[in-house]
Amino acid sequence: MDDLPEEVHGLIEELDEAAEDEDLDKIEELTQALLKTGVDVEAITLKKLSLLVMEGEEEMAQGWTRVAIHAGLDPFKILIGGLAEGMTLIGKKYEIGEAFVPQLLIASSAMYGGMDLLDPYLKREEDMASKPATVIIGTVEGDVHDIGKSLVKTLLSANGFNCVDLGNDVPASRFIEAASEYRATAISMSTLMTTTMAEMPRVISMLKEEGIRDKVMVMVGGAPVTTEYASQIGADVSPHDAASAASWLKSSVFGYPPECARWD
Repeated sequence: MDDLPEEVHGLIEELDEAAEDEDLDKIEELTQALLKTGVDVEAITLKKLSLLVMEGEEEMAQGWTRVAIHAGLDPFKILIGGLAEGMTLIGKKYEIGEAFVPQLLIASSAMYGGMDLLDPYLKREEDMASKPATVIIGTVEGDVHDIGKSLVKTLLSANGFNCVDLGNDVPASRFIEAASEYRATAISMSTLMTTTMAEMPRVISMLKEEGIRDKVMVMVGGAPVTTEYASQIGADVSPHDAASAASWLKSSVFGYPPECARWD
């Protein structure tokens, strides 16, 4: 953003100050001023959001999320191209040893802060059945990571699904119990650790033992999970990211038998 006009740099600095001070009226006023300059506000805002999340600047990330909202950016672009991109950036640093668990946690707080503001603006689809399909979602036993799982949950909820979030470190039996209790349409399992991947086929085996495997679709995901592994363990799909998970389930649910045909 170094090549931006001096006027724009000044507005960005003022927006940083307003975000830090949580001055909501000033944020809206400066956003309108930024739009009038004719610059690519979307590109600037998404870049700012991704960097602020990466740096763990929660108040600033919330402020710039407000900028994005006032500028009329598409909510999914704000989420995926801004907030989630920041987690991707810090994740890459973590993988090469340039960031550590505390930085991941601080960055995730910044992302969630923005997501909380964004949630009401994520338009729910109205073309699904009157009763939303239920998805049981959780991180498998032995794994306490929940950033990716929470992002999937946010996008599924935004697309009209009823998500039952079991949290992290979820025993296989709990997935089965929840699927039956809520008459679920799908189960979504995630892990970030290769050492806990074996929990996924355990859940699928238990679904078969209980005679309910054909009642639910099964999605598996996480950094070590591949399409080949998903096929090998009998899962239905392993989307490559949260947006793909929401898109796949949204398209698949229309051709799936209704709840009463599966569970009654």
